[in-house]
Amino acid sequence: MKYFKTPFVPKNMNSLLTKIFLFCLLSYPTMHNAQEKIKIDGVSAVVGDFVILESDIDKMIVEMESQGISSKNITRCELLGKLMEDKLYAHHAIQDSLEVSDQEIYDYVDQSLEYFVSQLGDMDKVLEFYKKNDESAFREELFQINKTQKLAGLMQSSIVDAVEITPEEVRNFFKKIPESERPNFGTELEIAQIVMEPKPTEEEEERIINQLKSFRVDVLERGLSFASKAILYSQDPGSRSKGGKYTLQRKRPQMAKEFRDMAFSLQEGEVSDPFKTEFGWHILTVDKIRGQEIDIRHILLIPRIDDQKLEETKELLGTLRIRILNNEISFEDAAFQFSTEKETRNNGGILVNPATGDTRFELTKIDPVLYNQIRYLKDNEMTLPLLEEGRAEKKKYKILKVANRFEEHVADFTKDYIKIKELALKEKKLKEVQKWMMDKIDETYVSLNRDVRTCTFNNNWLKDQ
Repeated sequence: MKYFKTPFVPKNMNSLLTKIFLFCLLSYPTMHNAQEKIKIDGVSAVVGDFVILESDIDKMIVEMESQGISSKNITRCELLGKLMEDKLYAHHAIQDSLEVSDQEIYDYVDQSLEYFVSQLGDMDKVLEFYKKNDESAFREELFQINKTQKLAGLMQSSIVDAVEITPEEVRNFFKKIPESERPNFGTELEIAQIVMEPKPTEEEEERIINQLKSFRVDVLERGLSFASKAILYSQDPGSRSKGGKYTLQRKRPQMAKEFRDMAFSLQEGEVSDPFKTEFGWHILTVDKIRGQEIDIRHILLIPRIDDQKLEETKELLGTLRIRILNNEISFEDAAFQFSTEKETRNNGGILVNPATGDTRFELTKIDPVLYNQIRYLKDNEMTLPLLEEGRAEKKKYKILKVANRFEEHVADFTKDYIKIKELALKEKKLKEVQKWMMDKIDETYVSLNRDVRTCTFNNNWLKDQ
C-alpha cells in the first residue's frame, strides 16, 4: 500500500475553504484508481489550528516506553483523546495571547538531549533509539512537542489559578462523603531541625571576590568569553555546562532576590561587580533583554570551608544538643537563636513538606534520606549532629527530632482540615476544567477521521454526531 506525505494544512482554521479541505481529507481517507487503494497518510484529527497525525500517537507510545511507562493497557483512542486535549489547551492559549519563551523551550530541548546522550552514549545512538535520521529535525520536533505542552500547561493554569474555596465549601465537601468512604490518612510526622552552617574566613571570601573581579576584567578589558569562564570555573551545576546561562522573567520569581535584583538592574553587555547570595559569590552579565524576559549568564564561586571550621561547627551543635537534653534551653528557642536556616528557625525548626505545603510528612511518602535519618527516633528524641551537603556542595551540620506523630486514622475534619481543603479544592478545579473543556470543544473547530469516530472519548469530540 502506498502513502502520500501529509499535505500542507493552512493555519487559519476560520477559513471556509480550509474547513472544506479538511472535511474532505478526514471524511474520505481512501481513494480508488484502476489498480489499487491509496491511503492518505495519517491525519487522525484536527483541533483548532492543530493537526494530529497517526504518527503522533506512535511517537507518544515511543516516548512513554522510553520513560519506562507501559502502554499495554492504554488504547490508541485514549492516547488520541489526550493529544486532542493538549491541542485544545494550546490552541486557546494562543488565542488568549499566553506567552511562551522560545529560548526557554530550546534550553529544555538542549537539556533533554544532553540527558539522552548521557544515558545512551552518543547522539548517533540517541537518533537510532528514537528512529530519527537527522539531529536538527529531531531538535525541531522536540521543540514543537514541548512548546505545545508548555502552552497547554499555561492554559490549564490560567483556568484554575483564580479558583478559590471557602471554609463552608470545604465543610460541605466533607459532609457529602459517606462515613464508610472517608479517606484513611497514613501515619504522619512533624519533623524539626536545627542547622549550623560554618562561615568561611574573611581571607577566603576575599580570595573569591578577587578571583571574580579578575574574571570581570578578562571579559570587559581583554575580550575573553564570559561563557567560557563559566564553563571552566562556575560551581553552579545547573548552568555551568550552558556557559552560565539562565532565562529570567520579571513576573515569575526565580533565583534569590539579590540575584534577580542584580539581573534586572543591568543593561545588555554589562558585567556586574561581585555580589553575594545564600549560594555563594557571583558575577553576572545580561546577554539579551526581550521585554519582560532576559537571558543572563553568571559565574558562581563558593568559598571553601576548611576541615577545622567544619569540626568546630559539629562540636558547637553537639554542645547545643546536650543543653537541650538537660532542659537548659528548648529545641524551639535553640532553633530560633542558633539555626542558620532562615526557612525554619522562626517556626521552631519545623520542616515544611515541599509536596504539600503542610508541616506533616506521611511516613510512606517521606524522602528516603530523611526517613533513614529519623526512622529510629522516638517522639522528642534527637539525632546526633549529621553532616549534610546542601545545594552547590555547601556543607553543614544539623540535628533532627520528631516533633509530633499522627497515627493512621480516618479523615477527621478538625484534625485534617488542610488535607480535606486540598481535596475539595482539587475537585472544584477539576469541575472548572471540565466545564471549560465542554464549552471550548463546542466553540472550536474539531474534525475527526472516519477511522477514529468509533472511539469512545471522555469528552464530546464528536459533538454528538
